[in-house]
This record gives sequence, C-alpha cells and structure tokens, in this order.
Amino acid sequence: MPFALNFVHPVLMWVLLGLMLYSGYLGYKASMIRKVSAEERKAMLPLHFGQRHAQIGAVILGLILLGAAGGLAATFLKNGKLILGPHLFVGLGVAVLVIATASLGPSLQKGKDWARGLHVAINGGVLLLFGWQAITGIGIVQKLLDSAAAPTTIGT
Repeated sequence: MPFALNFVHPVLMWVLLGLMLYSGYLGYKASMIRKVSAEERKAMLPLHFGQRHAQIGAVILGLILLGAAGGLAATFLKNGKLILGPHLFVGLGVAVLVIATASLGPSLQKGKDWARGLHVAINGGVLLLFGWQAITGIGIVQKLLDSAAAPTTIGT
C-alpha cells in the first residue's frame, strides 16, 4: 500500500470533525428560530439553517461510514490484521451513534421534542468521542511517521 494512503483516513476524520462542528452550529441556529420574535424569525428563515443542517448531516453519515471502513481497511492492509484497541472500538461506537441519530430524522421533521432532545444528547456524545478519536489519532499518525523515518536494515 502506498505510504500516502495511510493519511486519507486521518485527514478525512479531521474534515469530518469540522463538518460536525459546523452542523452543530447550524442545528443550534435552526433551534433558535423557534425561540425568537416573529421579526427575527422572518429574517432567519431565508438562511435555511435547518435544511442545511439536515443536508450536512447526510454527508456526515456517509463520510463517517466510509471513513470507518477506510480506517479498518488501511489498518488491515498495513498490518495484515486489525489492531484491537480503544481507537477501533470508540470509532465503531461513533459510527453506530451517528446512524442512531440519523434514524431520528423522521421524528425530528414531525417536531417531536423527545427526538430533538435525544438527537442533541447523542450528538453531544458523538462530538466528545470523536474529539477523543482525533487526539488518539494524532498518536497513531505519529507512529506511522516514525516508522517511515526509521532506517530499515537489509539482509538481516
């Protein structure tokens, strides 16, 4: 496997973290529309915060699944096995939670308050876990870089 392919997963995950934060901002702005005066609401509605939040959510769902599969594949191709550890298990948990929060979409569109609360809670957990993943991922990338810089011995 070409060495550069080892970095597709980490770069994608950092892009995803940024997308998640932006989506959270859009979701927050969409929720504010329900709480502001009629005049403020009239000014905010053309900005389509809720629609943009849902669209980015769909992109996040797809990318998180591709990123998880890509991370598993890259690890297997590099090592000939999966490395069982916290980074793997938390990553799989994040993927499951993203699927769970996406499944709330129909209830959210119907305005169900319980779905909104659950959506916010799950995504708060996703952000915490994904932030932890980003930090532990830096250590993994550093190991990759160190292994590339280490001299190899030929003929031993």
